[in-house]
Amino acid sequence: MRSAVTQSATQKLLRPRTLFGILRSLRRDKGGVGAVEFAIVTPLLIITYLGAFELSVGFTVASKTARAASAVADVVAQQSGVNKAFLANVPNIAKSILAPYGNANYTMKITGIEVTGTNEGTVVWSRDQSGGTPYTANSKITLPGQFAVTKSFIIRTELTVPHELLLYAPSLQATAKTINLSKTAYFHARQAQPIKCSDC
Repeated sequence: MRSAVTQSATQKLLRPRTLFGILRSLRRDKGGVGAVEFAIVTPLLIITYLGAFELSVGFTVASKTARAASAVADVVAQQSGVNKAFLANVPNIAKSILAPYGNANYTMKITGIEVTGTNEGTVVWSRDQSGGTPYTANSKITLPGQFAVTKSFIIRTELTVPHELLLYAPSLQATAKTINLSKTAYFHARQAQPIKCSDC
């Protein structure tokens, strides 16, 4: 008798169940729901956190870039005259403002411009972060609309800082992970018209 009952139970266990029966039993089983939900939600939360971190760092670097460009133009605009040695040390102002996000591959152009007409100026001198001359002297350039007063002198600083994404896309090439943050600042000369560079 006992062996007959055991054999009957074994046959029930080994009998293949229908698909409908399997789905019905899975629907009633609530054992792993929490783990499945956690596995689905966790990657989304991590991506959201990393994205917020990247955005906050990016906005910080962009703000520092704008402040550094303005500070450099302001310092040069306060001088009565400049030379190569002075202009070679000016990028240190930008470096100190950009810290700790400074990038050795930044580019900076400082230009003395004489305003000759509405939206028009003439380059008097220019220097970049490596001591080069980015703009030819006496070349014509276009200025924003607010510089319409002729016979005035302005200092223009163009600063570009490459910002590398810290956490996203680790497998991408370096160029794909880099965003160039740029800012151009203009300041009127304070003491001299124009500010001359003695040995540029």
